[in-house]
Amino acid sequence: MSSSRKKAIFRKFSRDWLSGYLPSGEFVHQGSVEMLDLEGKIVRFAIEDLKWICYVRDFNSGELNNPERLLRKTFAGRPRGEGLFVRARLKDGDLVEGLAANDATLVSSDGLFLTPPDLRSNTQRLWIPRTSLEELEVVAVIGAARRKEPASVSRAGETSQEQLFGDQE
Repeated sequence: MSSSRKKAIFRKFSRDWLSGYLPSGEFVHQGSVEMLDLEGKIVRFAIEDLKWICYVRDFNSGELNNPERLLRKTFAGRPRGEGLFVRARLKDGDLVEGLAANDATLVSSDGLFLTPPDLRSNTQRLWIPRTSLEELEVVAVIGAARRKEPASVSRAGETSQEQLFGDQE
């Protein structure tokens, strides 16, 4: 297990939540997640009970009902980052959009990491377990702009520049 832990808020389907510390990756073991709570105790959650886990900037957001401050859950326009623009409908009917990595972790892991639409909110990263997904739709693949090659590419051995000075004898 990783030695560095990040601030995280665990949201259950029952609307209860708990805050604590979690490694940034590989934290699911045998169908459960272990969290270090604020009192220093290890708390174990079954992933079937979790709605999502939000990696947050601060625990003290001032809101008791929505400490992760995930207010905007959909993009207003096209996302600016690279990755898969996905739309997830959860079992409780909640709709969340985000950017996921364009790699095999989308289909091979116990859940998926999303970058939320509002990067200025308290939530920096969101992990949704597969057990809480009702539907997952890939809306778009957003990649880096490819560089165009110059129209005249000189090849080795060819001279494209004319002789400026003739042979002077």
